[in-house]
Amino acid sequence: MSTHWDGAEVAAGFDAYDDLPESRLGYPAVFSSLRLSHAGIGRVLDYGCGPGKVAQRAARQYRVHVEAADSSAAMLAIARRKRPDPLISYHLIQGNMLSFLSAGSVDAAMCCYVFINIGSLDQIRQIVAEVHRVLRPGGRFAILDTNPDTTGIQFSTFRSGEPGRVYAAGERRQVLLAQPDGDPLEIIDFHWPKAVYEDLLRQSGFRDIQLLEPVAADAGAHGADVALTAEADRPPFLIIVGER
Repeated sequence: MSTHWDGAEVAAGFDAYDDLPESRLGYPAVFSSLRLSHAGIGRVLDYGCGPGKVAQRAARQYRVHVEAADSSAAMLAIARRKRPDPLISYHLIQGNMLSFLSAGSVDAAMCCYVFINIGSLDQIRQIVAEVHRVLRPGGRFAILDTNPDTTGIQFSTFRSGEPGRVYAAGERRQVLLAQPDGDPLEIIDFHWPKAVYEDLLRQSGFRDIQLLEPVAADAGAHGADVALTAEADRPPFLIIVGER
């Protein structure tokens, strides 16, 4: 079975997770690929915002308005309590749909750690299509997930998948996330190869698709310091970017 993200304990554990590699490598690459510093980027969708960490970073760093949405009421409760911001609007997603957004109403969109937590390609396809609907023409969409090619490696604060195992598309994987008390939070995600992401974006009409795999050696390009070890030459994340 998959992780129950609306459970208070799981939501609190995910919020407590030390997202060091994400904050140094993953999120800066996402923000850069979305061109959040460019003029004309004023409204950004964060689909699957969780406890609001990424939305808060984007709003504070780039002064953009973030439409932060999640299907977990427990995650949103944490986000509203711990990360309120006049530049962030929090929304509950129901049925994968963004009914609170009209077509072509956002300038950029991101999904961080969303698709690896969904075991249904049909559901993921519906989300991608909905993101495509709400993006304006020329708007960019970035997906950040753990890298399927480095499954099983113990990175600084997480391990996705068991060492030495080869996973099939859609197969469940054990994930261990570092926690302040020393005992990792165990969750279950799903393995999706790179080609799956590319196909899903193309099927929904995205173009100019790029795959990014940042490592610590590239951190300077994203304004981060090289303070990671396992991530020095092995990319912990896969970032897929497409344009509407």
